[in-house]
Amino acid sequence: MTAATDWLAHALAIGAGATVVMDIWAVVRKRLLGIPALDYALVGRWLVHLTRGRLRHNPIAATPPVRNERLIGWTAHYAIGIAFAAVLLAVWGMAWASNPTLGPALIVGIAGVAAPFFVLQPGMGAGIAASRTPRPAMARMHSLVTHAVFGVGLYATGRAVSWLGMLL
Repeated sequence: MTAATDWLAHALAIGAGATVVMDIWAVVRKRLLGIPALDYALVGRWLVHLTRGRLRHNPIAATPPVRNERLIGWTAHYAIGIAFAAVLLAVWGMAWASNPTLGPALIVGIAGVAAPFFVLQPGMGAGIAASRTPRPAMARMHSLVTHAVFGVGLYATGRAVSWLGMLL
């Protein structure tokens, strides 16, 4: 396997695994706290309208649905998770993938909260950092915790991929 192929395989596995961890957290959070998960169909709707030149909605739920929005949203969700894993590997290198540590994974996970705060939430009509939601501080805290969980997922999946690599 070439270095580039190895890097890409690690980014795919670690990013997808960390996104699964984040999705499990969303299910647990809903069952324990009654907090609904993000509707990825709305993310897909926003992305489709973005390609048509519309950046902001007020709110996205009031915008007419588009074909395959749920599939588009979920695909984007996993692609973004993989992209964040690629950033982790680009910054800390494949040495991190050989011996994952929690710090870099948490840095990438928590720093990733900038994407919803400054791109997704404003675009979907929730304002910068959920400022137009009924409870902005609570929404921010949930976003931050979810991204920290994603960071833990990067670490845990990185450890699992490293361990599996040693077995092969």
